[in-house]
Amino acid sequence: MNGIKKTSKSWTTRRDQKAARLAKIDHLLKGKLLGNEHIIEALELLISPGDKVVLEGDNQKQASFLSKALNEVSADKINGLHMIMSSISRPEHLDIFEKGIAEKIDFSYAGAQSLRVSQMIEDETLKMGEIHTYLELYGRLFIDLIPNIALVAADKADAQGNLYTGANTEETPTIIEATAFKDGIVIVQVNELVEELPRVDIPASWVDCIVVADQPYQLEALFTRDPRHITELQILMAMMTIRGIYERHSVQSLNHGIGFNTAAIELLLPTYGEKLGLKGKICKHWALNPHPTLIPAIESGWIESVHCFGGEVGMEQYTAARPDVFFTGRDGSLRSNRAMCQVAGQYALDAFVGSTLQIDGEGNSSTVTSGRLSGFGGAPNMGHDPRGRRHSTPAWLDMINEQHELARGRKLVVQMVETFQSGNEPVFVESLDAIKVAEQASLATAPVMIYGDDVTHVVTEEGIAYLYKAQSLDERKAALEAVAGVTPIGLRHNQNNQNKVEKMRREGLVAFPEDLQIRRTEAKRSLLAARSVEDLVEWSDGLYNPPAKFKSW
Repeated sequence: MNGIKKTSKSWTTRRDQKAARLAKIDHLLKGKLLGNEHIIEALELLISPGDKVVLEGDNQKQASFLSKALNEVSADKINGLHMIMSSISRPEHLDIFEKGIAEKIDFSYAGAQSLRVSQMIEDETLKMGEIHTYLELYGRLFIDLIPNIALVAADKADAQGNLYTGANTEETPTIIEATAFKDGIVIVQVNELVEELPRVDIPASWVDCIVVADQPYQLEALFTRDPRHITELQILMAMMTIRGIYERHSVQSLNHGIGFNTAAIELLLPTYGEKLGLKGKICKHWALNPHPTLIPAIESGWIESVHCFGGEVGMEQYTAARPDVFFTGRDGSLRSNRAMCQVAGQYALDAFVGSTLQIDGEGNSSTVTSGRLSGFGGAPNMGHDPRGRRHSTPAWLDMINEQHELARGRKLVVQMVETFQSGNEPVFVESLDAIKVAEQASLATAPVMIYGDDVTHVVTEEGIAYLYKAQSLDERKAALEAVAGVTPIGLRHNQNNQNKVEKMRREGLVAFPEDLQIRRTEAKRSLLAARSVEDLVEWSDGLYNPPAKFKSW
């Protein structure tokens, strides 16, 4: 072969190592079933120091039994682990670093643990890999973060090891596939063992070990927003978004982030949207979890389809009863898929509508702030213009802002924020805290959630900045200043700039409520199709069963 010497090596090292590890727990297994009293012993036999361990812990569904068990292994036996988690959500996710069981982490979102993550980095208790978008993290599981061990959760298993994930399939298939097909070890906690599954979501051949947990996996009601807490300011912003963005650009497919602003939009569709004659013209196809605040719009015929990242506590019966809208199995339960819904959000939608904690003068934004390393999850996947997109829609084409034979459209990326957060902290700032955080955490780049040049619209209580129309960076800055209120960015505007603002309004770079034929006095709670969780239950004909903490009756 042209003098090239073939290498002499084994091509099955990972497979051989897996077989050797599994042989160590053979005495503990009955088929693939492991008694939960043996879980710590099994982990100590299966995991080696320095392993890459992917732990299911997205922002809703937690492999809580397995994460607690990992926290109990001996650090003398298991140490220096490289953890991979889409969401750092539970205390033991970080306890393992303080005990020396784990050393390094790659993640997407931290949420409630964000303050502690920041402190542990400062204390050098935890080594940072990178802060990822969800798709980025999932993609790396198949490239350079291939797991040795996967710790995941499912609803049910049968004796052969087939899995049923139910409404909250989430990231389970992605994690398992990356591990199983590269000879890693897949350990699954299940709520119960049954003779026959409602449907098979994960085949037994992908699974190595099943343990029935001592209690069901943790599941958060993350996307439930009580309409009682929606303010008139948020209703005003929702009216502007419907009139000034959805109607103007014929937005038919979209994602809404979590928040009361977007919940207000959902609850205004059957009332304000109906008044504008927009049914059938906007908001027909969605990629988002089954928000309870979508129920009135579904019941009144606005929504044709919803594909979900995950489920929502209490919405199980409702989604099962609406298979024309939701993706469901023959058993009736929701089929969610975090990775595929992120792909849909990236490429298949007209618009992403989200929020953030800070925006700078150029429109760059982040939810990573000083002392809080929260990450950003899937927002960067959906909140950018995917330049690989080739299909067109009316909204996408409406973003063309130049006359050129090869001109192409853009996804609408909307940031919807009140100018001040709780605690009177301004959202619009001169410089993102993320820049300082990058220095403190030794990150190669600042953890920006959405870059300014991807943002097409910014909505505040002041008005809408149509950033996609800006012909220069100075115009972009001026448009943002015009809607930034009395924040440091907004205060750049004074009486001397009034002529500039009027010019931007005439040119359509900025719109205030009155420019959209909206009177501020119209923004009343009486416009909401449901004004309480009890109203949502009534709209659902009793199919929605909210968690107890949301019940006021």
